[in-house]
Amino acid sequence: MSQMPQLSACPSCEEPLESGDRFCGACGYDLSAVPARPEDNPTITMNGSVPAQGAPAGAYPEPPSVPPAGAAWPAPGPDAPPPPGAPPAAEVRFDHPPQAEGHPAPPGGYGAPQPEGYPAQSETYQAQQPDEYLLQAPDPRVSADPAAQAAGAGGKVCVACRAGRVDDDGYCENCGHAQPRERDHMEQESGPVAAVSDRGLRHHRNEDAFAIGSTALPDGSPASVAIVCDGVSSATRPDDASMAASKAASETLLAALPRGTHPQQAMHDAILAASRAVNSLAAEPATAREHAPHQNAPACTIVGAVVTSGLLIVGWVGDSRAYWVPVDRSAPPARLTEDDSWAAQMVAAGLMNEAEAYADERAHAITGWLGADAYELEPHTAAFKPDRPGVVVVCTDGLWNYAEAADEMARVVPLDAAAQPLHSARVLVGHALDGGGHDNVTVALVPFPAVSQGAGSA
Repeated sequence: MSQMPQLSACPSCEEPLESGDRFCGACGYDLSAVPARPEDNPTITMNGSVPAQGAPAGAYPEPPSVPPAGAAWPAPGPDAPPPPGAPPAAEVRFDHPPQAEGHPAPPGGYGAPQPEGYPAQSETYQAQQPDEYLLQAPDPRVSADPAAQAAGAGGKVCVACRAGRVDDDGYCENCGHAQPRERDHMEQESGPVAAVSDRGLRHHRNEDAFAIGSTALPDGSPASVAIVCDGVSSATRPDDASMAASKAASETLLAALPRGTHPQQAMHDAILAASRAVNSLAAEPATAREHAPHQNAPACTIVGAVVTSGLLIVGWVGDSRAYWVPVDRSAPPARLTEDDSWAAQMVAAGLMNEAEAYADERAHAITGWLGADAYELEPHTAAFKPDRPGVVVVCTDGLWNYAEAADEMARVVPLDAAAQPLHSARVLVGHALDGGGHDNVTVALVPFPAVSQGAGSA
C-alpha cells in the first residue's frame, strides 16, 4: 500500500497544507493523487530537474560553483543541485524513456495501452516527462544510409531528397521529384572519337541521339565513325526515331568498312538503313493505339562522318551539320553540309541572303528527314581530302544555332580538340547551354590526322 507523501504546499494552488491533510482546504485537490517520491534517483533527475517546457535558451540554472575547500557537497536527493560539470537540465532529451538492456520498447509505442502481462511504465518517468521535447533523437527504424536502404530494395535513391526510392516511372516515392533520365545527359568515347548529348534547358526530354565507333579497313588502317540524329519534335516518338536511326547507321558502317566497302558508299547505305529503322517504328501496333491518327509518323534528321587515313566522308538528311576545323587556325574552317530546310532553299534560290533567311520564323522548317511520311529520300554524301590535321564537328542545330557560320564554330572549338575530343565536346555543349539551351544539344568530335596532300570534294 503506497503512502501519501508529506507535502507542505498544495501542488495545484500552492496554498500551505496541514500535516495529514488528504484534500487541499483551498482548492479541494486530492493529495493522494500525488505519487510518493521515490527513494532512488532516476537518470533524468541526476542530470538536473526538468525545466518548464518552453523556457528560453539560457534560462536554465547554471551548475553551482565549486564549494570552498573542506566544504562538502549537498547530499544527493531529488532537490539537490547537479554536481559540477553536469550539463544543464534538458540538454539531453529522449523520444522514449531510456531502456535497460533486454527491455525493448512496449508494443505500440510509449503511451499506448499495453497487453496484459507487459511491464508497466515507470510512474516516476511519466510524472517527469514533459508533453513535448525540444530535441528528438533519430528514429532507429529509419536507416541512417538511404542509399544503402534503397539499394537493398533494388531501387535508386532520389537525387533531390536523397532518401526516397525512385519508382518505375522515374519519380521519387518520398518527395515526388522527377529523376534525371539516362538520355538527359550522355557522354561516350570510342578510340579517338567522343560525343556528348544534353537535354538542354527548355525541353522536357532529350530527342537527340548519337552513335560512335572505331574499326579497321581491310589494309589494317583505322577508321572512325560518328552518327548524330535529331528527333523531329512535331512527330510521334521523336526520341525513339533518333535512337533507332543512329544505331542502325553506325552498325551498318562498322560492318561495311572492314569488308572493303568504299566509305562513301557505306555512308549512303547507312542512311538508307537508318531510314528503314525509323519507318519500322510507324508500323508498330503500339503507335497506332497510343497516338491520334493525325499525328505524324516518327521522324528524325541524320548526319554522319567517317574518317579514314587521308579521307573524310560526310552524309546527311535534314538540318544537322558537319564542320571542318583545322588544328592550324590560320587555315580557314568550312561547313561540310547543306541543310534540307526552308532557309537553305530560299538562299539557294537567291530569294534571301543567309542572314535574312535564318532570321525568318520558317527558317528551321526542314524539307528532308527520315520517316514513313517523308518525301522521296535523297541521302547526301560528300568526300574530302584535307591537307592538314583537324577535327570534324558533327552536331545538331541545338549547337550550331549558337555558332552558325564556320568561323564562329571554329572560335568556340577548343584549340586542343583533336587531342582532347571529350573535353572539347563538353565545352561545346556548355557553350550552347550558356547561350540559352533552347534545344537538345548533341555534338561528336572526330579527329582527322592528315597523311596525304590535296584537298577537295570527291
